[in-house]
Amino acid sequence: MNIERSEPEQPEPAAPGGSAAGDSSGAGDSGSTGKSPRPRRLLVLLFGVAALLLAADVLTKVAAVAALEDQPPARLFGGAVYLVLVRNPGAAFSLATGMTWLLALLAIVVVGVILWLAPKLRSTGWAIGLGLVLGGACGNLVDRLFREPGFLRGHVVDFVSLFAPDGSVWPVFNVADSAIVCGGVLVVLMSLLGRDYDGTVHRKKERS
Repeated sequence: MNIERSEPEQPEPAAPGGSAAGDSSGAGDSGSTGKSPRPRRLLVLLFGVAALLLAADVLTKVAAVAALEDQPPARLFGGAVYLVLVRNPGAAFSLATGMTWLLALLAIVVVGVILWLAPKLRSTGWAIGLGLVLGGACGNLVDRLFREPGFLRGHVVDFVSLFAPDGSVWPVFNVADSAIVCGGVLVVLMSLLGRDYDGTVHRKKERS
């Protein structure tokens, strides 16, 4: 009587690095990496947001000058919003008037810092926030460089006043001012949530 003997199963060869072929630890690392937005996409997002804001700011200022120059304030939404042309030598929301040249240089520094940070971004929230700040800073910087009374001393065009036609309730502002404030709030919020611009804190939390 012949008894068939089965050959013992041979273990599968280990994959390079000491893990078996069926081990999924490597796939887990690639999966976690795949969750992070690609730097190129974040650059497109940042500069796309900035470009849209800059275009909106320039176009609305041109329209405001054309429609509101030497005209009385336009009342909208039952007086909640007034459109009135104001040429502002100061910062956002009419702050720091009389320091136009210094504010222009500060805007240039802000733009430079954002451009330096841009390639290091790994956070969508930071990309949107910095894009808003960049677009707003560039919008007001264009006014300071090219509007009267001269280079680095140009007055920024503001045209939105809330609840009063003279800015007595809320300072008169423009699209660029709103973008700077919203972008700054978003960046602060991301920091409070522990999300660094390069994704460092986010990755630490994922690993823990």
